[in-house]
Amino acid sequence: MAARSLPQVVIIGRPNVGKSTLFNRLVGKKLALVDDQPGVTRDRRFGEAGLLGLEFTAVDTAGWEDEEPATLPGRMRAQTEVSLKGADAALFLIDARAGITPLDEEIARWLREQEVPVVVAANKAEGSAGDAGIMEAYSLGLGEPVGISAEHGEGIADLYQALLPLIDAGQPVADEGADEPDRSAPLQLAIVGRPNAGKSTVINRLLGQDRLLTGPEAGITRDSIAVDWAWTDPVTGEARPVRLIDTAGMRKKAKVQEKLERLSVADARRAVDFAEVVVLLLDATRGLEVQDLKIASMVIEEGRALVVAINKWDVAENASALFNGVRAALEEGLAQLKGVPLLTVSAVTGKGLDAMLAAAFEVREAWSRRVPTAGLNRWFDQALEANPPPAPGGKRIKLRYITQVGTRPPRFVIFGTRLSDLPTSYERYLVNGIRRELGFGAVPVRLTLKSPKNPFAKG
Repeated sequence: MAARSLPQVVIIGRPNVGKSTLFNRLVGKKLALVDDQPGVTRDRRFGEAGLLGLEFTAVDTAGWEDEEPATLPGRMRAQTEVSLKGADAALFLIDARAGITPLDEEIARWLREQEVPVVVAANKAEGSAGDAGIMEAYSLGLGEPVGISAEHGEGIADLYQALLPLIDAGQPVADEGADEPDRSAPLQLAIVGRPNAGKSTVINRLLGQDRLLTGPEAGITRDSIAVDWAWTDPVTGEARPVRLIDTAGMRKKAKVQEKLERLSVADARRAVDFAEVVVLLLDATRGLEVQDLKIASMVIEEGRALVVAINKWDVAENASALFNGVRAALEEGLAQLKGVPLLTVSAVTGKGLDAMLAAAFEVREAWSRRVPTAGLNRWFDQALEANPPPAPGGKRIKLRYITQVGTRPPRFVIFGTRLSDLPTSYERYLVNGIRRELGFGAVPVRLTLKSPKNPFAKG
């Protein structure tokens, strides 16, 4: 593609949603005619736009109308379709006060088939009158809508934040990387586990120094300690920053083992609050215990990425049987999250620690992953075709769209009708498919079901 001086943003929407008003605000001049009557704009109009310092070419298009190609509205629609070719982003404008119409849904279906990233802007959202329309806009399957008022200039900062990753420096950017972590940002890594599993010894081995006090007595570490450090990837040679968070096995001297274990969980919870990835360290001489599963479940419930490492592997007995037993116990005890990475390490010899760090960076990438909306809905359609939702009582459950509304952990919303009747087993089917087929692996995935309050929606 030839270099352009400015990236291009095409404003698309049905008639009379405020496209020309927004165009005029972006370019800072009244270049486009504005009137309450639909169809005032018939040809594309270009203007150099500025948005809080972000510069681009804005393209005002004719209102999208559901008419035959030979008619004037049909030719206007064809002009809109042509305008999207070569664009860096599409700004899909809807009327938040009117809510989602069948024509909006038709435009959204077309946009989901295109390769251009899309930002949904819910116009006329001043005050609270547009709140319902903004919520309905999630059902379009094009990501999180931005509430704006083109006439009054409200929501401009939010619009800037939505467009910035797509058009900054004049380069189109696929939305799957929008929320992925900067590789230069430290990996926030917490190491948790039962007392005396070797947490501090592991960190000392990684750092190559006795930075933390260690010993055979359980509970030597009294506080959570953060240590900044750089790990050198042995495969690529890249130095990657890590913030290691060591955690206390206990907070104060305790004679009762049950109390000791309770305190270890409380401390792990504090460390998890600051972590992206959590390594649960097991003791090879003790195997997997109920307390380990409680800690693992807590990490998953908090939405953090989890890696399990069996320490003291250099002194493990019946190593193969131990590993298989721990794997089976994890699969059974963590039914909500299959396939958690399980590794073997030795803090004494250092064996396996590089693999543990590599796994931690890998799961952070999955934890931060965003799927392009078009690809997400292609997978969704295929999943529904392969295994249609049930029809309890002969009444069909209709799943309309899926959209990813967040990352870290990945969060998805499905819109449809009669969702209260959807079995939990079918939700698990969808979540497992998201993990398996969309590159999320064994990270927590949140799925929410919503029925849009749309007067045009039909079951």
